Amino acid sequence: MDVRLRVVFFKTEAGSEPVRDWLLELDRNDRKAIGEDIKTVQFGWPLGMPLVRKLDSELWEVRTRLHRRNARVIVTIQSDVMILLHGFIKKSQKTPVSDLTLAKNRLSQFKEQSL
Repeated sequence: MDVRLRVVFFKTEAGSEPVRDWLLELDRNDRKAIGEDIKTVQFGWPLGMPLVRKLDSELWEVRTRLHRRNARVIVTIQSDVMILLHGFIKKSQKTPVSDLTLAKNRLSQFKEQSL
């Protein structure tokens, strides 16, 4: 199989990787499920529902069903790279505005770092 996208974690100016840190807080089975879904996107891009949903012009969410809850990883695709911007456990029907705003801010930071 051909890799369609290279996957990278968003990195803050201080050098931390928020999505990696969030994943490490989860239990092993949850990390594995999220990783498998990200890998599916990596090898199968472009994909749509139910695994991937477009949120904004440059933002998508990778949707993972865990035991009795749902995880989301908000990503952006830049050329052939998928940048993991923000991860969270979804607690309501709609994507919380605060999570979407955080992902948009990280996307802006990523673009500034790439200049």
